[in-house]
Amino acid sequence: MPTIENPDTVVTYALDGPVALIGINRPGKRNAINADVIESLRLAVTRCHDEADAAVIFGHGSCFSSGLDLTEALARANGTAPVPKKRKPHTWHTVFDLIARGPVPFVAALHGAVLGGGLELATAAHVRVADADAFFGLPEAQRGIFVGGGGTVRIQRVIGYTVMADMMLTGRLLNPEEALHVNLVRYLTPAGAALAKARELALKISQNTPETNWRITNVLPRINDLSHDNGLFMEYLNSAMARGPEVARRLAEFVDGKAAPLQAPKKPS
Repeated sequence: MPTIENPDTVVTYALDGPVALIGINRPGKRNAINADVIESLRLAVTRCHDEADAAVIFGHGSCFSSGLDLTEALARANGTAPVPKKRKPHTWHTVFDLIARGPVPFVAALHGAVLGGGLELATAAHVRVADADAFFGLPEAQRGIFVGGGGTVRIQRVIGYTVMADMMLTGRLLNPEEALHVNLVRYLTPAGAALAKARELALKISQNTPETNWRITNVLPRINDLSHDNGLFMEYLNSAMARGPEVARRLAEFVDGKAAPLQAPKKPS
């Protein structure tokens, strides 16, 4: 692990070559997300947009994140929290969109509790890796509240209404294998290995051209929201764009037989 800057802050930051490592750092509170975490996360994500080609988000301590800091939720519920004079964009939505639709692909390394707002944050990432000890849930209904960090959009699009409704209505927790089955995660690792795997994947992703990564993180999800004809038209517009010299170099390497050949995946033992 490279040297972490300001290790005592609620969100840590380290640059590992082309990969930014961003860590939620409230282990004593099971990495519960509050206003300070959101603002610190915004600063870290904005910084990584400028200096990294891929990023990993993870949690320090025993879990990724147990979700919303319920102390803040209680203050809003009992009226002791200050009420803004005007409505503003939801800060969680804004920051999570910086992750989901920014210029840098994110890989989430998940272990322990990945609950509520923590799951909403995880699904803002583009690739998710889970330890064997990870578990996933949406316990908001049992607390009398509703998801508020973009889960109605992101989580529902990943796992579908029926799975999400079951998790919310019953409080059901998913283990890593169940999460893999419903596409919440794409990779499973032994306990303690998710961060290393996430760094490996992020390094591989960073080798793509920035323009290609931007299209995958920004154009591809928007095409999913379009009609069939409009989706094909947007694909055509993007595939027909002028290609820079880096693209020509990579294509020439392949045509000339200099590119590394693709390897078939290993069969499970």
